Amino acid sequence: MIIATAVAVSAGYLLGSVSPGLLIGRLHGVDVREFGSGKTGVTNVLRSVGRLAAAVVFFADIGKGTIAVLIGSRLFDEPWAAALGGVAVVVGHNWPVFAGFRGGRGVATAFGAFLAIDPVSALLVLIAGGVALVATRYMSLVSVTGVLLGTIVLITRVNSDAIAAEYVAFVLPVATMIEINHVGNIRRLLAGTEPKLGQGGTQREQPGT
Repeated sequence: MIIATAVAVSAGYLLGSVSPGLLIGRLHGVDVREFGSGKTGVTNVLRSVGRLAAAVVFFADIGKGTIAVLIGSRLFDEPWAAALGGVAVVVGHNWPVFAGFRGGRGVATAFGAFLAIDPVSALLVLIAGGVALVATRYMSLVSVTGVLLGTIVLITRVNSDAIAAEYVAFVLPVATMIEINHVGNIRRLLAGTEPKLGQGGTQREQPGT
């Protein structure tokens, strides 16, 4: 189990450190970290590059999370390796070694990991999130509430013995990371200043300017 977990965690972090948002942005002559939120995730790519690029990044980020969990669950058949590999891929996405430790907030990548752990529950959460996004157009609100809902669903599934208990070790740290990464968004939501989906893509001020 130790070797399987070490391989899954290492592979997960390195996989997470590959930043599709940064790569797609550079193909368009843009460093997405210089615009909007400064993050490399789907929402900021949409703001700074466009819809098609955002769609590519969305599926690529989900794929990273899914593959990281499958390494542990299918290659090694070890729930601990799968759970911790899922944590590692989100850490890699948020603090990527290949991009100066400046990444995203981990929502799509965490969803990809959740999809590999419990596909039906993940898709239900995605549908609920999609409805909320259409209703509010606040991607950050959908993210923070979706992560909370996903956590509740996963723990409920563990308690009903539908999935292995080890996956609690995935959802609790990942949900905590994502919620902490959205503290600024939560404050802006409460203040009524949070940009809606597609808004807020202006270039960021550089230090000293």
